[in-house]
Amino acid sequence: MAFAADSSPAAPTAHGVHTVDPTKAGASTFSTFTSPATKSVRTASGSKQSLTAGETAGLAAGLTAKHTSAYGISLAVNVTGVNTTANATINWGDGSAPQSTGYLPAGQTTLAHTYAKLGAYTITVNVADSDGVTTATNTLVVTTAGSAYTAYGPTRLLDTRDGTGAPKGQIQPFTSTRVQIAGNGGIPAGVTAVVLNLTVTNAAGPGYITAYGEGDQRPITSNVNFVAGQTVPNLSIVPVGANGYVDLYNGSGKPTDLIADVAGYFTQSDSSGFTPTGPTRLVDTREGLGTAKGQVAGGSSFAVQINGNGTAGLPGSGITAVALNVTVTNPKNAGFLNVYPDGQSVPTASNLNFTAGQTIANSVVVPVGSDGKIRVRNGAGLPTDVIVDIVGYYSPAAKGAYLPIAPERLLDTRDPATWSYGPLSSGSYAYMPLSYDEPAISGFVFNATVTNTATAGFLSVGPDPNSVDAYKNGTEVWPARPTASALNWVKGQTVPNLVQANTGANGIIDFWNASGGNTDLIVDMFGYYDTH
Repeated sequence: MAFAADSSPAAPTAHGVHTVDPTKAGASTFSTFTSPATKSVRTASGSKQSLTAGETAGLAAGLTAKHTSAYGISLAVNVTGVNTTANATINWGDGSAPQSTGYLPAGQTTLAHTYAKLGAYTITVNVADSDGVTTATNTLVVTTAGSAYTAYGPTRLLDTRDGTGAPKGQIQPFTSTRVQIAGNGGIPAGVTAVVLNLTVTNAAGPGYITAYGEGDQRPITSNVNFVAGQTVPNLSIVPVGANGYVDLYNGSGKPTDLIADVAGYFTQSDSSGFTPTGPTRLVDTREGLGTAKGQVAGGSSFAVQINGNGTAGLPGSGITAVALNVTVTNPKNAGFLNVYPDGQSVPTASNLNFTAGQTIANSVVVPVGSDGKIRVRNGAGLPTDVIVDIVGYYSPAAKGAYLPIAPERLLDTRDPATWSYGPLSSGSYAYMPLSYDEPAISGFVFNATVTNTATAGFLSVGPDPNSVDAYKNGTEVWPARPTASALNWVKGQTVPNLVQANTGANGIIDFWNASGGNTDLIVDMFGYYDTH
């Protein structure tokens, strides 16, 4: 039998993605702190004098600090008013030993410091001239750039169907609604980012939702994509504006209803850091993995052990919240899932909405119950299969602090300006060397979207075992694709999902097309976790 030359599918391939250096992209929480030399307090021959703006001849120290990482700062000390040399002694305000510059000529000296914990610190700099008779002291309050996570809810903040959190009524085409985050309920001021589960429903036409901090420029990225009549959720980690609000933009030519449920928030204070894992499959009701084999009956629930779970190598205690990807498959009718701490009441907020026969996934960040478990409830009237994959957890012992960035598009296989290989073919993967030279970065937050899907399938995301040098030298090995899925689709669908990705040992992340046909892939970056 003869075959046409192009009848067999192309062999799976791997292509690298030209990406930005996240540390150079600049976190939205990176700041500069200053205390001018005029604020120095001088002591000369035992008498204390306050310098004024006109006393430029007096010994003084101007201070400028800048963020360099989640926990790190650089401090520039600019000494003026000495003819020979001066010695600066820096007390970093965290209980560490004071640091001395030694005697240096007048001018600027820059030092670096890394704090052990997130928070606000008062830096005190004492400058002495070479004879030790005159000294000047200046202080500067700095706050570390990284943000730690606090589990909250799940609680509904917005529902345009009933007027919760905003005027009742659908969001009109190409307009935004705003949602208060800081100061809403028990959420404090100073929130840098928020974890929201966004659900579109009653959409009159196709479109997308873009979430961003109020006062920031609206990015070109999207958080939820939908078609007419569809009810579709997507988890989002959204920067919060300086005024404590986020904006939700309806990028559709038709109106739609929108629901926003909060699962937690980030602040620049010591709380829970992030530890990426796997990804690892914890539950599959089709196989009896992690729970009883067989579909979950309508209205019923099951518990999932988190603390001490040996499948994922989780610690026995201390986990405050867990990051999951939850998938429904083979549902007998339409419904929703609730994922919540074990031992608590069923929340009104839903995590995943589905229709009969649909396979759909959504990221979930959920607090862990006091017994170390979470609970998954089938809110439909008929049974469904459920799959739960873990991608990481939050705990006070973890160092991974979140650094939100202005959302940035890393990959669009439809755009030849950034990707010259066309759609991602069946079994192929795109690798992103994002933090190969930044070992302190432990994970990334993306929104991944597939579109122009030729067949049904799913996307897997995981760390690459190869190094950058191996790819450059052509000595790379073909990686094993993760068994866990990040999002699922059927032919012709456009599907987004939040992805919290583990960087692994080499700082390279792979995006796999686990389907029988081509698909286009779009990857937007929203932030990263830094451990130093």
